[in-house]
Amino acid sequence: MRAAASAHAPDLPVQGIVATAPAVSDDRRTLTHGDLAGAAADEARWLAAVGVERAGLLTDNGCGFAIADRALRRAGALNVPLPPAFTDAQLRHALDDAGLDALLTDQPGVAGRLDCGLRPAGTAPGSGLSLWRRPAPQHRPLLPAGTLKVTYTSGSTGTPKGVCLTTATLDAVVASVRTVTAPLGLSRHLVLLPLATLLANVAGLDATVAAGGLCLLPSNANTGLRPDGADVAQLARLVAAEAPDSLILVPELLKALVLAAEAGWQAPRSLRFVAVGGARVAPALLERADATGLPVYEGYGLSECGSVLCLNTPEARRAGSVGRPLPHARLHVDASGQIRVQAPAFAGYLGAAAPDAGDLATGDLGRIDADGFVYVEGRAKNVLITSLGRNVSPEWVEGELQASPAVAQAFVAGDGQPSLAALIVPRDASVTDADVAAGVGRANAALPEYARVRHYVVLREPFSRANGLLTGNGRPRRERIHARYADLIDQLYAAPQGATTGA
Repeated sequence: MRAAASAHAPDLPVQGIVATAPAVSDDRRTLTHGDLAGAAADEARWLAAVGVERAGLLTDNGCGFAIADRALRRAGALNVPLPPAFTDAQLRHALDDAGLDALLTDQPGVAGRLDCGLRPAGTAPGSGLSLWRRPAPQHRPLLPAGTLKVTYTSGSTGTPKGVCLTTATLDAVVASVRTVTAPLGLSRHLVLLPLATLLANVAGLDATVAAGGLCLLPSNANTGLRPDGADVAQLARLVAAEAPDSLILVPELLKALVLAAEAGWQAPRSLRFVAVGGARVAPALLERADATGLPVYEGYGLSECGSVLCLNTPEARRAGSVGRPLPHARLHVDASGQIRVQAPAFAGYLGAAAPDAGDLATGDLGRIDADGFVYVEGRAKNVLITSLGRNVSPEWVEGELQASPAVAQAFVAGDGQPSLAALIVPRDASVTDADVAAGVGRANAALPEYARVRHYVVLREPFSRANGLLTGNGRPRRERIHARYADLIDQLYAAPQGATTGA
């Protein structure tokens, strides 16, 4: 039952918000700002009464997430949103790594099969999510002072790091997003990305509600976002039906909307601001978006900094840049060309030593022009970022492929693409195409959806020191391999999923 809005108006977090105005809406219900605040307060009291200290939040997009997210904060409990794309192994890792004693979820089947001591313990009164409890682990990592959330990225390896985020950092991001978008008068935001991602949670849900607006939260299944791409027609229908003022997209979703627009789809006239980030955006895609009239503005951020750091806006936009730093953020470029963040401070990773005082190396190469616009020009390391915003270490996937007896060597590509592609060298001439296909299948079965290989080619020439594709100690020379086989990799993405042999 929804709480009466008037009874909870004093609980509203920001003065000036109309208690009876709609705040969040999903496929089943709409809550006013008063309803949302009241439901979160009720649930917070319940969570405190049952002794929840550290909780994972594993749920579909919807009002339930919004309520539980706020309730955990009010109860003073650690909140660990868990990405829906995580495998069971990654979920178990997060539960143990963060020392969680509870899980709030709408997926009891998943909770029941994790085999890590979780037992059902009731239904949360506000969100309606199932509470699962387990004894608190004996060894729990210490948290930096003020830690509100721990976010796990999509995972550049099988055991992704947990990033500790403080109340101060997250509140600063929300305040900055509100400040730079206030002139646009945005009041109706549609969330298309899973709320377990900071970009959707902080810059989308939290910033919209804090500004007194309405955040639309359709189920993940209704957005058109898939593990290896996006359903163009489904996404376009949803955006047209919901008629939002604003969206936040990863590049693959932007591509889907651009394709729809180029095929004749008309964006709703209400749509005035489309932020895109989470991964590198191809300049050609931004040009196509401009040609269709989509109001697209590129941004940039890091999980370690609470999400958004830079953003283009209608008042300050420069092609090719990711925008100027938001009011709370300070960035500079060091002598090696790497972008560094001076503020906000990075609180640290779970289970790791406290970070050194000073600025944070982003791992991105770039520059800042005389007017303060930031340009990101490449990755300092090997981590691939797909166009769906997933971080993937190629060595992780290559290791799974090379676990097959049929595979001697593997090289994984996919930066800026919706899925991964691989160059595979078989063990010897006796290995058949079917053997390689079976090896790829086994590797994919061990990987989460976003890290699976969707395209591959079988090479007959191995990577070696003699042909310059291996270092002296046997490591792949990644830039050389990619340069040599660039045309072949492009052909893989142009063809249907599957293998090309004999290259």
